[in-house]
Amino acid sequence: MSVLQGIKVVEIAGLGAAPFTGMMLADMGAEVLLVQRPGSLPAGNTAFDVSGRGKTAIELDLKNPADRATLLKFVAAADVLLEGFRPGVMERLELAPETLLAHNSRLIYGRMTGYGQGGERAQEAGHDINYISLTGALHAMGQAGGKPTLPLNLLGDFAGGGLMLAFGVVSALLRRHDTGRGEVIDTAMADGVTALMGNFYSARQVGFWSDKRGTNLLDSGAHFYDVYETSDGGHMAVGAIEDKFYQNLLSTLGIEGEQLPAQMDDSQWPAMRSRLAEIFKQKSRDQWTVVFSGREACVTPVLNIAEAVDDSHLNSRQQFYQAGDARLPMPAPRFQFEPSATPSPLQVGDTAAALAAWGCTDAMADGR
Repeated sequence: MSVLQGIKVVEIAGLGAAPFTGMMLADMGAEVLLVQRPGSLPAGNTAFDVSGRGKTAIELDLKNPADRATLLKFVAAADVLLEGFRPGVMERLELAPETLLAHNSRLIYGRMTGYGQGGERAQEAGHDINYISLTGALHAMGQAGGKPTLPLNLLGDFAGGGLMLAFGVVSALLRRHDTGRGEVIDTAMADGVTALMGNFYSARQVGFWSDKRGTNLLDSGAHFYDVYETSDGGHMAVGAIEDKFYQNLLSTLGIEGEQLPAQMDDSQWPAMRSRLAEIFKQKSRDQWTVVFSGREACVTPVLNIAEAVDDSHLNSRQQFYQAGDARLPMPAPRFQFEPSATPSPLQVGDTAAALAAWGCTDAMADGR
């Protein structure tokens, strides 16, 4: 993939969502230099380091003035800098946005935090579970009568954080093309989740969505949008929202001729769920998979991670690649005129060689 070919990114190593942003940019062809603390360079196989793929890692001690000067050389040649520290950390390292923009006025300075650069929680520690809890997202997910269900750390870290920052970087690069000016991006994972929840905030205010968990159209309240256990302990996912898909669901289950309530009669959803649960328990997951194949009912098997890697559809699209013992997902999205290349694993680089490759000179530490 080379749609971002020629874009140089400095990523200050950290945990959480910012490395995912760097991976996304590397997947699209950007040259990403990962700056790690002394003693933290990987040793041995890096194939399983998905967030590091496509990057080159070097060591710099950013508390050391000489190493900070080296970083400034890279910054002067860079298009983007990514950091994921709490507010104030980069400032204490004398690497604040205004400092780096003074060295490179075209720099896109991407910042990733949990709660943002400002606000009353800005300095608080947190993780994905905290960001989604404050935004209403966590409360909205789960079964009726049960506690909120965690959606892994996909929503806060990777969607609300990593992808939002990647989108911000690309947007700022496009704007820079017209203005010639760099930008500072304040990406808060809590902000990102709030934006992702926009439709649900709206639906709640117009009465289409209830805060009573597990009673709504898309939160397992509806019998036609839920997960059902099969005879072998597996599960089938049902998403038959539209009428034609719902009718195909009923037909495939063999109950289309019965006197059934209207699909959207939510007072009957619990009874219909019990009816469907009883039917799905009559066959195994794989048997139901065959039964629903080609039926246009929006019904699919629930695969575990190991099974997903072997899924025939995903493999027909070559969605996974082999890197030594690791079998990992290919970059997304895809571009018709820029075919995806197999990502390379994280490379351990030499600082002097990286400076030469980026065309950095001693004078670049003093600005350009």
